[in-house]
Amino acid sequence: MSVMVMSDAPLSSLSLPSARTWRNAFAAGCALALHLGVLALLMAGWAPERPAEPAQRVLTTQLISLPAPAPEPVPAPVQPAVAEAAPVEPLPTPVEPVPPQVDPRIEQRKLEQAALARKRVEEQKRQEQVQQETRRREQQRLEAERVAAAAEQQRQLDLARQAEQQRLAAERARQAEAAANSRQYLPIAKEAPDYPQRALDKGIQGDCTVEYRVNPQGRVEDPQVVGDCHPLFIRPSLVAAQTFRYQPRLENGQPVAVPGVRNTFHYRIER
Repeated sequence: MSVMVMSDAPLSSLSLPSARTWRNAFAAGCALALHLGVLALLMAGWAPERPAEPAQRVLTTQLISLPAPAPEPVPAPVQPAVAEAAPVEPLPTPVEPVPPQVDPRIEQRKLEQAALARKRVEEQKRQEQVQQETRRREQQRLEAERVAAAAEQQRQLDLARQAEQQRLAAERARQAEAAANSRQYLPIAKEAPDYPQRALDKGIQGDCTVEYRVNPQGRVEDPQVVGDCHPLFIRPSLVAAQTFRYQPRLENGQPVAVPGVRNTFHYRIER
């Protein structure tokens, strides 16, 4: 049984497809037709043609052997006709070349020049030998002078060293003697002299040296003024010397007197 549904709407109210819809439908139909055509060709065994490969050029060589050339025919020797023998003429005698004449004066001059050149060479060699010998002797002389100068310098250094050693030894001996004498003359008591009032008033200054003898007990005996001394400084210097006390000198363990002992008094005014 067929049922048809009828609509009561009028036909004029139905909408028609737009132009865009038609274009899309057309494009889809073209694409479908193209695919169907390609499928049909593949099913029929069609394959796309491949491009022809480029032709390769081949160079072919062939070895050809040529036949050996035929030997040329040798012509038969022609027998010369026998003629009458002609008279043989004698060959001319060869003329020897005459050597050129050499002037003896030229030869003599050449020999003299060669001898002179040899003499010059020998003279030059002799001069060089003399110069070498002179230089060698000069070098020997300079070397000998240098050695002599070095020896003289060393000798002077040795003499100076010996003199210095002797001086040091003498200085040590003198110092030892001075130390021994100082020990022997070591003062036990020394008092400064009184400054004279008259010298103070007049502003007189000076030095006064007193010489005396130290007895075995270390006391001063016989003091005397020596040298230049102002008269105002004589008496206080002698009085001060009388008060000195010394450690006596010992010889073989025994005290002995010591003459000629000196002492200088310095009189100065302090400002």
